Amino acid sequence: MTIDSMVEGVHFKLGWGTPEALGARALTVNLSDIAAMGGVPTACVVNLAIRPGLGTRFFDRLYAGLGGAAAAAGVDVVGGNITAADALAITIALLGETGPRVLRRDAARPGDEIFVTGTVGDAALGWRILAGKLPARGAARKFLIDRFLNPIARLAAGQRLVRMSPAPTARNPRSARQKPAPAAIDISDGLWQDLGHVLDRSGVGAEIEAPAIPLSPAYRAVKGDDLELALGGGEDYELLFCWPPGNSAAALTRRLGVPVHRIGKIVGGRGATLLGADAALTRAAARAGGWDQLRPQDTR
Repeated sequence: MTIDSMVEGVHFKLGWGTPEALGARALTVNLSDIAAMGGVPTACVVNLAIRPGLGTRFFDRLYAGLGGAAAAAGVDVVGGNITAADALAITIALLGETGPRVLRRDAARPGDEIFVTGTVGDAALGWRILAGKLPARGAARKFLIDRFLNPIARLAAGQRLVRMSPAPTARNPRSARQKPAPAAIDISDGLWQDLGHVLDRSGVGAEIEAPAIPLSPAYRAVKGDDLELALGGGEDYELLFCWPPGNSAAALTRRLGVPVHRIGKIVGGRGATLLGADAALTRAAARAGGWDQLRPQDTR
């Protein structure tokens, strides 16, 4: 079970996109939590906090977008609630199911290699462009804004990761429930922060190779090789996962059906180390706290 909220003025502004995109996004950020466990989403309930000035046409369109995303993911919208408020807020609680194996945060082991799907930092740039904090033009601007407004939950990739997990053997007879599938998490609060959740829960450390962090051409067009938002920006909703050595990024890309990039490895000790970066970026990585729900909006 997972739950997430999107609040006007904190997570979005109505002028940034269509009501349909807003409704779809509200569900997608929850779907990403299910994807990060290799699960299958099943049903959700929706709570709307409604402010004055929004009519039924707006909510018809919002629910059309939410309903379309739900249908595409095989999710039933089974109920909900509405309440009056000073700002629009959408809260969705989503249920999912797994088999005997599940992707967890506490399953990383020294020697595992660390991979991410897609590219990182794009949504954080898109947010800043929409908020007027960063200039961008042309195709790069469109791509980055779309990455923020229309994220994709990697449901199929998470489910394939679970199916690919090694089964127990005679040498290692523990059941799949006792020996979980490799560790995974979705990148919702920033790569560095979300990786830290895996490391903390697993009691391990990590070495991340700065040149291997995947950046889109649009990201590079706006920020060059500056990795600060790739490390500390959030809302990409890509998967970060740890996998035993022996599988190349190319092989995992074919098997998962999405681009996969190797960015480092799990080691003994605690915390993450950024390799191949200058001192300034290393300090930035150490400060990269990712998204803080209680930080004022204008400090993002």
